[in-house]
Amino acid sequence: MAVTAEQELLERAPFVAALEEAFGDVRTGVGRLVLVPGEAGIGKTALVQRFCAEHPDDARLLWGACDGLHTPRPLGPFVDIALATGDPLEEIVDRGDKPQAVFAALRDELNAKKPTIVVLEDVHWADEATLDILRLLGRRIEAVEALVIATYRDDELDRTHPLRIVVGELATTAGMRRIELPALSLDAVSELAAPHGVDPEELYGKTAGNPFFVTEALATGMTDVPPTIRDAVLARAARLGPDARALLDAVAVVPQRVELSLLEILAGGSLTELDECLASGILRHEDHSIAFRHELARLAVEESINPHRRLALHRQALAVLEDPPSGTLDLARLAHHAEAAGDADAVLQYAAAAGARAASLGAHREAAAQYARALRFADDLGLHAKVELLERRSYECYLTDQSDEAIASLERALEIYRELGDHRKEGVALCALSRRMWCGDRIREAEDVVQRAIEVLEQLPPGPELGMAYSSAASFCMNVEDVDGALSWGTRALELGEQLGDTEILVHSLNNVGTMEVLAGRPGGREKLERSLALAEEAGLDDHVGRAYIHFGWAMTRTRTYPLQDRLDAGLEFCGERGLDLWWLYMLAYRARGELDQGHWDEAVDSAAFVLRQRRDAYMLRILGLVVLALVRARRGDPDIWSPLDEALALGQPSGDLQHLAPVVAARAEAAWLEGRADTVAEATQAVFELAVRRESPWVAGELAYWRWQAGIREEVPSCAAAPYALQIAGDWVGAADLWTEIGCPYEAALALADGDDEETLRRAHDELQHLGAQPAAAIVARRLRERGAHVPRGPQSATRENPANLTRRELEVLGLVAEGLRNSEIAERLFLSEKTVDHHVSAILRKLEVRTRGEASAEAVRLGLAGQDR
Repeated sequence: MAVTAEQELLERAPFVAALEEAFGDVRTGVGRLVLVPGEAGIGKTALVQRFCAEHPDDARLLWGACDGLHTPRPLGPFVDIALATGDPLEEIVDRGDKPQAVFAALRDELNAKKPTIVVLEDVHWADEATLDILRLLGRRIEAVEALVIATYRDDELDRTHPLRIVVGELATTAGMRRIELPALSLDAVSELAAPHGVDPEELYGKTAGNPFFVTEALATGMTDVPPTIRDAVLARAARLGPDARALLDAVAVVPQRVELSLLEILAGGSLTELDECLASGILRHEDHSIAFRHELARLAVEESINPHRRLALHRQALAVLEDPPSGTLDLARLAHHAEAAGDADAVLQYAAAAGARAASLGAHREAAAQYARALRFADDLGLHAKVELLERRSYECYLTDQSDEAIASLERALEIYRELGDHRKEGVALCALSRRMWCGDRIREAEDVVQRAIEVLEQLPPGPELGMAYSSAASFCMNVEDVDGALSWGTRALELGEQLGDTEILVHSLNNVGTMEVLAGRPGGREKLERSLALAEEAGLDDHVGRAYIHFGWAMTRTRTYPLQDRLDAGLEFCGERGLDLWWLYMLAYRARGELDQGHWDEAVDSAAFVLRQRRDAYMLRILGLVVLALVRARRGDPDIWSPLDEALALGQPSGDLQHLAPVVAARAEAAWLEGRADTVAEATQAVFELAVRRESPWVAGELAYWRWQAGIREEVPSCAAAPYALQIAGDWVGAADLWTEIGCPYEAALALADGDDEETLRRAHDELQHLGAQPAAAIVARRLRERGAHVPRGPQSATRENPANLTRRELEVLGLVAEGLRNSEIAERLFLSEKTVDHHVSAILRKLEVRTRGEASAEAVRLGLAGQDR
């Protein structure tokens, strides 16, 4: 499919810019040859199509391709070009004249009609005459007023390939440029995967970022090797001789890489055909091992192997790996080959051990997969051994936010405990199931399950299991912000934990009680949370450490206590190092909210967007990200505010609790007020406002009371309302603004000033909102100023008059660096942003300036006086 000028190619802007630079030289009368090497599927053609689509009217395009025939057609690409140009070039090519004559005719043709873009595609398949012309073009390119672009697969060039010789000869030619396309980064793959609900890390692992493999895998939902990929890989494999293909099969049954010593055994003692396999571009050599370039290619070849031969190869690999020269077993590889060989005993032995090993290293997703592998072969396993596997699988799924699998495994474990009559273990499993159900947003079921756990365990002598059941009940109440319930159950858990000297009960219950007290504005809460964290760290309870850091993040954003940011930063590092993915994402979501509240809106969008790209079971994560994204859009006056808010509301409504609903409802109230639809605020906030007052939640009740007051609703201010909101509603806008400034919330401080009763204060509010880029709120304040008879220029303010394209401050920074000639990667390094973020800013700049290229953007910036503007 051809790429159009409107389509965005991720992480390819610098390479399009390099082609633009070369074309700029051609326009000055100096020809350029640009070589574009890269593996199959890396996007060479897409890049060239994207560049050519930028020049439909200001350049002639001549496109010729070489064909992958066993015997290439002579002058293949120039036959295509001659058909487009006609005589005299067509006549000379048809006649089969020597390369020198074809080159001379081509040179005359190019110099007669200029400028011209010539594309020679897939020259790794070129015949010798075509390569001779390419050599002549390269040597004399500066005298030819054309941009010649030659693409080829560098992974198919062995040491003696004729093209390698040509490229080497041209390496020092003045007019030659080289553009090497890298694979897509994990960030880019994540962006492509986001709309498809596909795990980006798994997709990246299977495709190594190859754009063709990525897009084809997404088109089939990652359920199997896409037919297009299978066909492409097997077509290349079909060119190998029989012995080389047999060797390729041996490599294919070993994931990631195969050591030469192992491959020699699998191949029957001979590696003589290895050079042919490497020259095909399917395999690569690294250190003392061989691997496929892409996991999907390996899978395509493995699936094509005769089942009996595949089984024999896996059994052979299993036997060799069970007796490694080093003496150290590679448990994960053994489990893989055991499963493929159908050896149930070996699977149970190695997969369970591999799962335990992965869990100990913090590789929790891999641990969950290994336990699932063992369970597939556990039909004849004893009940005690099976239930242990189920509980381990459930726990690892819980840590990696695979809620449905975590719940299903634990429910199967519960059935076994009931069958065994083990009520103590049944109670423990019920407590764990309650936590799994909460994380899976099955909130009412979670409440019922924890009560059943308490009923079961209270029939037994008090023990640590009952203490954890009490603490689990406190956790449930804390999450729904039932203060009395959380403190009551938490106190019972603490008393039993102290009596038994059980550290885990103390850690868990101190966390619950401390978090609840912080959220409710009660003294002593932070100290309890700090003690919980310290005890968990001392005892090596990693998941409890992560849980404490999450609740510091929740407390920080709910109560606007930004000195807790150091706890959030430490938590991100801790959980990232230990593979606690779910905890890490929660903290990133809270960081996004903190960045929003403290006026760092670009950073907030980046953090929230990352969270939203991760397809997870936990609704709360997505709600937090959607709210941040929508609020930035609403405050800036950007489009598409309500689709994220509608999705967040749909996700939060079934829970009925403040944690899920409060941020959504407050954001919807603010967005409606900014749009001048204050009449909708009362109905939108009523139910959650009443719940917040009943729960005595200071910050939720205060924020919703404030937006209802802004909407013209005059009612009694809740006695529990947080101080900044209570002051503002009471008319003390000076006190409210001072308090918001002290807290570190510039937007809220400006809104407080906006309720002032004198022109100077309103102008301060207006200036601060303009500085933040909060145009809708600034417009509201401007109207208030005009109503007082103050002069406020209509239309853009001074900053905007100097910036008629309405670029944001960040976009102005990026544009200035684009005008300096920096590439996106260099801009990203200069501004401490990701390259993906810079790509988005550049796209927005091109759209706002109504231009198509970076060069045109730079010229337009000069025309509008934006270049060199103080950034």
